[in-house]
Amino acid sequence: MGQLNDQAAVVTGAGRGIGRAIALAFAGEGADVVCVDLQADFVQETVDAVRQRGRKAWAVAADVADAASVAAAAEQILKEPGRVDILVNNAGITRDGLLMRMTEADWDAVLGINLKGTYLMTKAFTRAFLKQRSGRIVNIASVIGLIGNAGQCNYAASKAGVIGFTKSVARELASRGITANAIAPGFIETRMTGALGEEARAALLKQIPLNCLGQPEDVAGVALFLASPAARYVTGQVLAVDGGMVM
Repeated sequence: MGQLNDQAAVVTGAGRGIGRAIALAFAGEGADVVCVDLQADFVQETVDAVRQRGRKAWAVAADVADAASVAAAAEQILKEPGRVDILVNNAGITRDGLLMRMTEADWDAVLGINLKGTYLMTKAFTRAFLKQRSGRIVNIASVIGLIGNAGQCNYAASKAGVIGFTKSVARELASRGITANAIAPGFIETRMTGALGEEARAALLKQIPLNCLGQPEDVAGVALFLASPAARYVTGQVLAVDGGMVM
């Protein structure tokens, strides 16, 4: 039996990268997975991969920054699979630029998806978690939310907000046996980092004591731990998966 046998997990931004890796890690441990993204076809490949692992999977379209869209998606999810045991708020975007040139639209877009989206999705399933007297909430923050980064004021603010939000939710829901934790990934191997030139990549690696970029599976492993029985007594924590960048 897997660690998450017959549990139902919701993962936002499950189409690629960290979200996809988390969905597949959960499926590998026995969970059925609802894969959420802006458009259902964005996650179809992940849904197919979950099903290939012998688990049920659903593709659900939702704009996590829009309350009506999230409410409709949550209603659909609570009908089938019918319950949610684990919620992973992973959907996120960047709109980088120096503060003096940052547009209000870029600020609003990043805060809307990264922070408001985490709030809306968590709120949408809180009543169900309370009724069950169980639930695991895992929010994907970032080391940038801990240390900041030039050119990413909006992203840093959104991820710092996710951390504060997670701690507050953990306090509110702990009495019902519900945990809420955050993961703060460092530099993870993605299409964006793959496009870096050799010089930029070398400069990046100098900031990382382990001298390598992380893989989406490194984050997925920590998400699996936080969703598993082994993390029963862990809540309100921020776990950095960053190769030692932030110590």
